[in-house]
Amino acid sequence: MKILDKYILKKYLGSFFFVLLILVPVIIAVDISEKIDKFLRHADLTAGVIIRDYYVNFIVNIGNMILPLALFISVLFFTSRLASDTEIIAINSSKISFTRFLKPYFIGATIVTVLSLLLNHFIVPQSSKVYTEFTNTYIKPKKRDLNTIQNINLQLSQNDYIYIRNFNLKSEVGYDFSYEKYDGIKMVQKLTSDKIKFIKTDSTSSYRLTNYYRRALTEEDDIISAGKQIDTLFNFLPKDLLHIESFAKEMKTPELMEYISVSRDRGRGNLNIYLVELHKRTSLPISSYILTLIAVCLGSIKRRGGIGMNLAIGIAMMFIYVFLMKIVEVMGGSADSIPFIMVWIPNILFGVIGIYLFNKARK
Repeated sequence: MKILDKYILKKYLGSFFFVLLILVPVIIAVDISEKIDKFLRHADLTAGVIIRDYYVNFIVNIGNMILPLALFISVLFFTSRLASDTEIIAINSSKISFTRFLKPYFIGATIVTVLSLLLNHFIVPQSSKVYTEFTNTYIKPKKRDLNTIQNINLQLSQNDYIYIRNFNLKSEVGYDFSYEKYDGIKMVQKLTSDKIKFIKTDSTSSYRLTNYYRRALTEEDDIISAGKQIDTLFNFLPKDLLHIESFAKEMKTPELMEYISVSRDRGRGNLNIYLVELHKRTSLPISSYILTLIAVCLGSIKRRGGIGMNLAIGIAMMFIYVFLMKIVEVMGGSADSIPFIMVWIPNILFGVIGIYLFNKARK
């Protein structure tokens, strides 16, 4: 690696982490001023618990959220300084092409992208889970009841369906249970019961039905049976009955992919919010390359307004990017959208802008 590459890469990473270190403490200070009264309401809540369970995970989440903004501002700022100090003119005079000039920038973007991929796919989901539990326990005035689920419809396989009027995840007991088995469009078996209880075992999903009624339809006759109690097996666990969109952010990528696959097999409704979260975990880190390219192309031009003009243009573009990301995230969650395309639209649009600026800058 040449001296120039080391010089730019050092500036790239140094400026990036410096901007993060400036922004994160400011955000933490604002958050403390808003939450301090809620912390003081709980006598059992110590400073150590607040720091460990809330602010450590808050830093991970907020740092990951503002990472594109911090990267763009830092690259734009130090590249504008290079242009302002006529260092870029000296680099051009030494017959180094603009494409070669970008090499250390993209090495730095690769380091940031790998870091961001690890954060998004593995670290942030676990951090979000702890952060959400703390928030629901100590900050939000109304706690959402996640133990009782109402009106559950679930497809266990291509031909098996269940319905439960309500189910309590804590006691693992449900009421008004119905199971239907089909052969094509023809129902071949129906099983109902007043009560269903999960029986914990190591290897099977066993349930105890109370006051059950079973009807099996055959070509020759109907077979009807009833009784007070029966134990039987079903291909689901109590946790599979809970379907909350916010949980997508709390699953590591392998868990999220497995959940989406199982939910599709079981005929879940709209899964686009889960797919948006899955694709966003890759599209956001990849944006490091696009934002780096745009920032370098903007910053390498020495303008009459100086660094301030470059920063003004860059920050305006950055907020447009963030705003667009939020719009496509919401739109991608709708039932008639294609999440993969929607999530990548900001990167595609800004990638086109980046290519245009690159062709303009290298001339």
